[in-house]
Amino acid sequence: MKNEIIFMVEESIEGGFEAKALGYSIFTQAETMELLKQMVLDAVNCHFNPEDKPKTIRLHFVKDEVVAV
Repeated sequence: MKNEIIFMVEESIEGGFEAKALGYSIFTQAETMELLKQMVLDAVNCHFNPEDKPKTIRLHFVKDEVVAV
């Protein structure tokens, strides 16, 4: 059992947010950040058995910015 699972969170091209788990085949998306948090929790609960479920979910936000030169 791992104590933590990390999700990389990015803004979706279509709008909203996408979250991908690092090291696991878990992906989810939602229109708002509050809904994304619930969707991530639901995805983790579905992916793991209760005894194997991580105790902490970390959301790592990634934002690309382009600067013109």
